[in-house]
Amino acid sequence: MAYAIKAAIVEPTAERFVFIGQKTMYGGRRIAAGDLVYLFASENAGGSGLVARGIVTASEPVPRRSDLQRQTPRVSIEIQRAALARRALGRRELRAHADWDDGRPETELNFKLYRQATDKIIGISDETAAFLERCF
Repeated sequence: MAYAIKAAIVEPTAERFVFIGQKTMYGGRRIAAGDLVYLFASENAGGSGLVARGIVTASEPVPRRSDLQRQTPRVSIEIQRAALARRALGRRELRAHADWDDGRPETELNFKLYRQATDKIIGISDETAAFLERCF
């Protein structure tokens, strides 16, 4: 399975990325070393959407807190960059894909990444991963 992360990315051309305690949704908590991940620089933090593709080199779940009843699973990961995106793909490009039942990769990304403004790690379908590969 492939994954995507939307987070504040200060240096999109970095060779290595470290994300501590990231929220997970849509299967994102199963991310593990060796998995393929697409990095989206969060527009909420001044980013531009898809910036890179990489391989997870380390993954560690964040322990649940005993003082909270409801918690979103969180994970810390390290990623080695494999490629930089050649094509823009962010909120602006995905906004038009809002027919949640059309089965398109663009719609899956819009729904999972931008329906809620929070940064997160998500699981994506093979079809969506193939679509994202065309951006590299």
